[in-house]
Amino acid sequence: MFIRAYLRASTDEQNAARAKDSLTQFANDHGQRIAAFYTENISGTQLERPELNRLLADTQSNDILLVEQIDRLTRLNDQDWKSLKRHIEDTGLRIVSLDVPTSWQALQTQTAQHDPIMSAVLDAINNMLIDLMAAMARKDYETRRARQQQGIAAAKQAGKYKGRQPDSERHQKVHRYREMGMSLTEVADATGYSRSQVCRILAKDSTIT
Repeated sequence: MFIRAYLRASTDEQNAARAKDSLTQFANDHGQRIAAFYTENISGTQLERPELNRLLADTQSNDILLVEQIDRLTRLNDQDWKSLKRHIEDTGLRIVSLDVPTSWQALQTQTAQHDPIMSAVLDAINNMLIDLMAAMARKDYETRRARQQQGIAAAKQAGKYKGRQPDSERHQKVHRYREMGMSLTEVADATGYSRSQVCRILAKDSTIT
């Protein structure tokens, strides 16, 4: 059994690796270790995600897909979630999420071996809770999206809409740390960006005259 941790954030401005320490600690607390991390900045509403696809391709039967919350794995609509869940099940993966306590049984292999009836009951409860959390994650996305569109419409009507603005203070830190001689990895760690995000910020800002 290998534990494969999936870390996702929606945009480049967010730190997808934020939950790495908490997932590592969770695995340690259960006497396990994480074999690999799969990290990407992409919307959870998209079914096709490069790092998630790589995780699924790397998987062997009885591996664990570990996430901080179900919404890190999915904000998909119902049809796409069913498709992803079926793919996960077909690969033999078991989902473990820190916000779904019943999913933790996947790390307690001794219990499953000694009490198959209890294991089956917990599996049924776990699947129901994961589906419920997936539906809630999608509903939360749709609610926030609707409110955002309402806010944009109101701002446009008032002539105040300027679109999404970059975090200029955080970008300045990237340049300042780089000028201090810090490596790209050190800058990423200090600012909470990924290494690729740091490179994009440096390249983009260098074109501004």
